[in-house]
Amino acid sequence: MGAEIVLGVAGGIAAYKACELLRRCTEAGHRVRVVPTAAALRFVGAPTWEALSGQPVHTGVFDDVPDVEHVALGQRADLVVVAPATADLLARAVAGRADDLLTATLLAARGPVVYAPAMHTEMWQHPATVANVATLRDRGAIVIEPDVGRLTGPDSGTGRLPDPARLYEVVEAVLAGRYGRRDLAGRHVVVSAGGTREYLDPVRFLGNRSSGKQGYAFARAALARGARVTLVAANVVLPTPAGADLVRVETTEQLRQALHEHADDADAMVFAAAPADFRPAHPATSKIKKSADGTVPPLELATNPDIAAELGAAKRPGQVLVAFAAETDDLLANAAGKLARKRADLIVANQVGVDRGFGTDTNAATVLDTDGGATELAEMSKAQLADRVLDLVVSRLDTVGRPPRDG
Repeated sequence: MGAEIVLGVAGGIAAYKACELLRRCTEAGHRVRVVPTAAALRFVGAPTWEALSGQPVHTGVFDDVPDVEHVALGQRADLVVVAPATADLLARAVAGRADDLLTATLLAARGPVVYAPAMHTEMWQHPATVANVATLRDRGAIVIEPDVGRLTGPDSGTGRLPDPARLYEVVEAVLAGRYGRRDLAGRHVVVSAGGTREYLDPVRFLGNRSSGKQGYAFARAALARGARVTLVAANVVLPTPAGADLVRVETTEQLRQALHEHADDADAMVFAAAPADFRPAHPATSKIKKSADGTVPPLELATNPDIAAELGAAKRPGQVLVAFAAETDDLLANAAGKLARKRADLIVANQVGVDRGFGTDTNAATVLDTDGGATELAEMSKAQLADRVLDLVVSRLDTVGRPPRDG
């Protein structure tokens, strides 16, 4: 039997995408009541919503007074999802406004509430919006990170409404209880992401192809589950997840210092960054020039410290460490060896190579644990993989010996 869903639509150009989300929900057997704002109807009219949903469309609290819709809709809903959620709608929700049917429904809702923001980059990054998103999450709402891409007119950046297919995945995951769990509330999760650089001279460096997408997916997933998140990012150009404390680093030594600094009060640490294993032993202080005869200058390398192994050796009781093994061959054997050497609790082993692992939007992995178990994660989005690994983290947190802290 389908669920009772309220689809709130705020007044943004991305309102047209909600039509596809509505179609997917109704085809899955859910009963959807569309509640647009008055501004939303200037983008998509009421006849469209009524035709697609088979339900009447109202915007005001004085519509259909005998049924007390401004209270009843929220009370009955198994899920309320607002897509798009504009900056104005987020602000009104935080303030507890009830000046139209949608905001009144949000106040009356007793089931999960999902916001899918869509707005220009400057509006998304404004301190007021950042604070509003954090407040809604603190109150238990699920706020999805917007995509990066083309916005209204010629503008591009963070703030694009996610694809309706992805929004529908969130809807189904929330209804199934797989998304938006607050099982990390009161916990501090430290995540590293990206790839470090080791400078040969002031303009050249040794590096790797890590984009930081998987680490950022872990940060977003931990935030959605209520954690306080410190994100240590090495040379990443992705938008910062709203609510995360971002620490930018460049070299492996800087990454090492940042992770050690934040390890003391971390309940879980996810080492998704790809630190360089080697660095130039003697980096040049000025740009290295080509020799006249084309001879390649010798390059002496030194080994970088193993950050995960250092933190594994210093791990507190109850603290959970997640290491990564990105390998081109002998995947599970190499991962098992790293799990032991780094004294981690879990290691995420994934095959990397050309168009595989680094820079992609999907990932597949085998998660090995210290009990000898292996969890196979078939190819899925990096967001889904992060959530599955966090399930394993939560199961290992010492909730009896070390209860979650407030704040």
